[in-house]
Amino acid sequence: MLAAIKNKWIEVAAFSVLFATIVVFALTGSYFVLAAPFVFLWAVLLGVNWKTAYWIFLFSIPASIQINFASDTMSITLPDQPLMWSFLLMFILIWASNPAVIPKWWWRDPLVLITTLQFLWTIVAVVCSKMLFFSLKFLLAKTWLLVCFFILPIWIFREKKDFIRSFFLLLIPMLITVIVILIHHAVLGFRFDMVQKSMSGLYYNHVDYSTVISMFFPILLIAVPLSKGRNAILRGLLFLIILIFIAGIGFSYARAAVVGIVFALVIGVAMRLRIAHLVMPAFYGLIILLMCYMVNENKYLDFRPDYNKTYMHKNFTDHLISTFRGKDMSSMERLYRWIAAVRMSKDRPLTGYGPRAFYYFYKPYAVTSFRTYVSRNPEQSTTHNYFLYMLVEQGWPAMLLYALLIMTIFAKAQKIYHRFQDRFYRLVTIGLAMTLAVGFINNFFSELIETHKVAALFFIPVVMLVILDRKSKELNPT
Repeated sequence: MLAAIKNKWIEVAAFSVLFATIVVFALTGSYFVLAAPFVFLWAVLLGVNWKTAYWIFLFSIPASIQINFASDTMSITLPDQPLMWSFLLMFILIWASNPAVIPKWWWRDPLVLITTLQFLWTIVAVVCSKMLFFSLKFLLAKTWLLVCFFILPIWIFREKKDFIRSFFLLLIPMLITVIVILIHHAVLGFRFDMVQKSMSGLYYNHVDYSTVISMFFPILLIAVPLSKGRNAILRGLLFLIILIFIAGIGFSYARAAVVGIVFALVIGVAMRLRIAHLVMPAFYGLIILLMCYMVNENKYLDFRPDYNKTYMHKNFTDHLISTFRGKDMSSMERLYRWIAAVRMSKDRPLTGYGPRAFYYFYKPYAVTSFRTYVSRNPEQSTTHNYFLYMLVEQGWPAMLLYALLIMTIFAKAQKIYHRFQDRFYRLVTIGLAMTLAVGFINNFFSELIETHKVAALFFIPVVMLVILDRKSKELNPT
């Protein structure tokens, strides 16, 4: 009887919303009003079965697009961002009613601890920010990204079928976007200088696009051995999809994506050899030595570009050659901003200037001899390096926590991989580690972890490792 009454009330509410929508639309002519029935249906689905709603949300992420408002400071990604808001509200209500809903084993994991400390320090950096409005926006976005991609998956990924379902829900829309962009780029002659135009509004730019598809690429690679013994047509389709992704990565003309895949293969081999935990300390050591060399007697000034000969090339081959010669504009612009970021950090080493504040303060710190034709920076992009991005906007603690997080990820993934006896989970573990390896390299030359598509492919694999760590201990207690 109670169920019948509940269903009756839902029907009444549905017809009321539909009737009100028609009336308001007739009076105002606003097309935004037509979204009301869909909002109502989504709210009902969240109340009835939020896990099904989460799968729908996951499917929407690769094809979501950014809509800019009249103000340059406001934008929204549709349809995934409003869905993230709804999940954030739902989580707040659930957690407020039962704080113990998050299991203790999750809190005790080192990856969760580091990520929590990162978030808490972000709050400190926001409070001390020199651009409070932009920093608060960053904090809000970071909050719903972490809730949707780092907390809610605890209750989503329980069995093998959940990992398989998420693979297909991300693959199908992402594959469609890659095909659309390749077709558009083909019409433009696959020209290097037209790669940005070929994005068709599906990604912010070709760097965002190449990062997303290159991060997903290792998952495709591990799907090959996992599909062994299955339908021959399915395996054939999988190989075709891999070729399409290779074409997408190649014609994105993004150097970091290719380097990222090579680094992922290195991590995969290192995990099997039980030396993955040494990779990041070695990497950090090399970076520190390089920095010491460059700073000593201002050696970095020897690498300053010739302003009149450093420009963006129209041919990708020339672009690569100029990169090695130090005459590529994008590479030199990175150095221009990296130097500015390091010099900025000396003035606010602990809390930084605040999230999203780099653009408004970096130019007085820049060395003009490294200036390029794009140094005016009308798109307001930032440091092009996630370590320096953390350093200059949130201080040394944020940068060190990020460095620790990456190092812990690969060390933990290696332990999980060798602890599992189950072939499926072993391959999934190595695939997730390789995905994060690709993401690490891409973000070494950019700062995309807080964008919705890259965030999904970064935080979900991290929390998957947390879940797999617990599962490996349950299946192999010794």
